[in-house]
Amino acid sequence: MKKTLQQKNKACPQCLKHSFCRRGFTLVETLVAISIFTMSILALLSVLSQGISNTHYAKTKMTGLYLAQEGIEYIRNMRDTFVLYSERTGNDWTKFRAKLASCNLGNECGIDNGALSTDPSFIFKCSSGASGCKLYLNNGNYNATTGNESGFVRKIWAEVIDPDKEIKIFSSVSWNQGSGAYNITLSENLFNWVE
Repeated sequence: MKKTLQQKNKACPQCLKHSFCRRGFTLVETLVAISIFTMSILALLSVLSQGISNTHYAKTKMTGLYLAQEGIEYIRNMRDTFVLYSERTGNDWTKFRAKLASCNLGNECGIDNGALSTDPSFIFKCSSGASGCKLYLNNGNYNATTGNESGFVRKIWAEVIDPDKEIKIFSSVSWNQGSGAYNITLSENLFNWVE
């Protein structure tokens, strides 16, 4: 019985010569398998990192686009207030145009959306200092006065096409992200539709 057990435990001399008879991995095979696995994981992490970066860029660009559109909407609201409620406020298209006269390219203005009215504080000149026309984030709302700095700067200016009938409004939002500076500028023509 001992003899048969010893014979079963002995390796066949011919199997030692052939690689297909060996069992397990060699050290080189293990290192190659680990390096292939590591390269696969690194490629996956690179793709995920790029996806997260692209998602953040798209979110920021959409926010900038909406803020630029909001700037035009504020000016349109101001035009409507001046024109529609002229009997109550004593304002009209001429006063609306005069309000925007100092806001031209090179002398951009900002909007204080905390004072949505025809007050002089509604539109203000962007200062050349550090604050400029920066937007601040306060409880999910962007404004020009309070909160944490959002990284966005919104500037609005007007170009008179026809003094009695048409003004072109520009709203530009800029921000820095990563290694670049980005800018979105929208424009819309506003008309004196009440005569």
